[in-house]
Amino acid sequence: MKLKRIYILFVVLFGSIVGTNGQNVSLYNQFNGRYDFTFIGNTLNIQPNGANDACILLSSSDAVLNLNPNDVIISAYLYWAGSGTGDFEVKLNGVAITSERNFAAIQSSNGNPFFSAFADVTALLQTSGNGQYTFSDLDVTPFLNPFTYCNNGTNFAGWAIVIVFENATLPLNQLNIYDGLEPLSTAQVGIQDQLIINLGNLNVLDNSGAKLGFVAWEGDANIANQESLLINGNIIDNPPLNPGNNAFNGTNSITGSNSLFNMDLDVYEIQNYVSIGNNSVEVKMTTAQDFVLINTIVSKLNSQLPDATVVINSIEQECDSRLLIVNYSVSNINATNPLPPGTPISIYINDVFVAYDETTLPIEIGETVNLQTSFIVPNEFPIEFNIQIVVDDTGNGTGIVPELVENNNTFSTVVTLWVSPTFTSLENLIACNEGFTSGTFDFSTYEDAVKTNPNDNVRFYETIENAQNEVNPILNTANFVATSTPKEIFVRIGNENCFATTSFLLTTRNCPPTVYNFISANNDAVNDTFTIDGLYDIFLNFKIEIYNRWGRLIWTGNQTTPKWDGLVKNSIGNEKAPDGTYFYLLFLNDVDYPEPLQGYIYLNH
Repeated sequence: MKLKRIYILFVVLFGSIVGTNGQNVSLYNQFNGRYDFTFIGNTLNIQPNGANDACILLSSSDAVLNLNPNDVIISAYLYWAGSGTGDFEVKLNGVAITSERNFAAIQSSNGNPFFSAFADVTALLQTSGNGQYTFSDLDVTPFLNPFTYCNNGTNFAGWAIVIVFENATLPLNQLNIYDGLEPLSTAQVGIQDQLIINLGNLNVLDNSGAKLGFVAWEGDANIANQESLLINGNIIDNPPLNPGNNAFNGTNSITGSNSLFNMDLDVYEIQNYVSIGNNSVEVKMTTAQDFVLINTIVSKLNSQLPDATVVINSIEQECDSRLLIVNYSVSNINATNPLPPGTPISIYINDVFVAYDETTLPIEIGETVNLQTSFIVPNEFPIEFNIQIVVDDTGNGTGIVPELVENNNTFSTVVTLWVSPTFTSLENLIACNEGFTSGTFDFSTYEDAVKTNPNDNVRFYETIENAQNEVNPILNTANFVATSTPKEIFVRIGNENCFATTSFLLTTRNCPPTVYNFISANNDAVNDTFTIDGLYDIFLNFKIEIYNRWGRLIWTGNQTTPKWDGLVKNSIGNEKAPDGTYFYLLFLNDVDYPEPLQGYIYLNH
């Protein structure tokens, strides 16, 4: 809360305690390598705000970027802010910019809102490079009326670009960009409010060049009451531009300007407040009167550490085996130092340690190495389990390598062991012998009968090799002709990864023959001979005897003789047998038919 005269009176008369709230400043992005940062930006206020402020804001303002020739822009983030609930459509060098992330804060003493917006403008700055940048079309005038921001001196608008650049001559640094919109205020004059941000996961090997940058809004040069910036408990300043009791006072320490009304773009050297070996830095901001909005903090520290990450690329396994071959990658991408050889790698199943591996060579900054390890899954684990691989882990959850980030060393996934499908045994099939042990079979229902999992697929094959290789399946299972029997049919039952095989036999039996007992031996090609279906080529040793009505044997036949056509032999040749009824005996000479079949035949010429 900005405690102008009217609010001081309010506190004195009523003793009210007021507070503020907003979106916490937290880590947005991190850069590790030969990087540094700078700011450009400008205010849209024409003068410091206050009781006598005309409450006029500009429609545009300019700033100049002047990087060194070898500085390469890596990222550029545009922030703009102002009084009110926000304007999220602006322009930079005439290019329309839409906010990608919005922040809000409330001045609790009066409920007045403030906003900040963010857009990634990296491509625009990489294209435009050094030169003048014009920011325009930010309009907060709809929120400015005599009874809100203008009277209490909190009317403002401005913009800033945080620029991260790379230069091969720079040391290896870690840049952290924190953003949000968090107010610093106070309950009453003299009551200090503070904002603390801890920069962790550090390994400061060289404190030379360490610095901290701020994008802040609404600071006033004429309010200096415990408005301090502390690093590890030490007040830092940059007099005369930034005195120790007025850190946020409308200045730009990059250009040396003290007329950046109601915003601050300040960078502080902090090497005297950071010690070699530090693994964290505490940044504290305080105020006992002024109302300040912290939008962005950028830290640069020479923190040389690896940052190991791991990912499982693939897992090889075989059916009905508990041996796993894990192909994985260890990376050291977001790092400022190589990952040393001998970095431990542990594998857990359902949080139980089961296997160990380690790196054998250094992994340089930005590099990834592919590794492989194998182990047998113990029998106490089910076929489905969670596998977790952790780099920099000795097998008990502890590591031995200091890293920039200690909570990104794990990768996990669910694994299901490959198991061959189960199946139901199938009965052998029997069909009538259709000649020389051939037969026709229907095993179309066996597809559903054999599988125990309805999602399995089933195919039938004539050889085991075809079943194993999935070639030449039997397509007509409802009317399959086996040219000889017994014949083994092979069944392949498969799931997504595995298959099993089983088989059943096709066999034939000699079914009873069918006798047609009418002969019209008139050469009309219909019933001209004594016909018996299911006899020839089936009962290979059969014998037929035909007798006339008086019991005289007049004809005999077998597998090799022609069928009887109503003729009988005499002493000269063949003669027609008289029309009438004849009798036959059919000796099948088959173990299933020990007695001859007998019946009558009616002959008609």
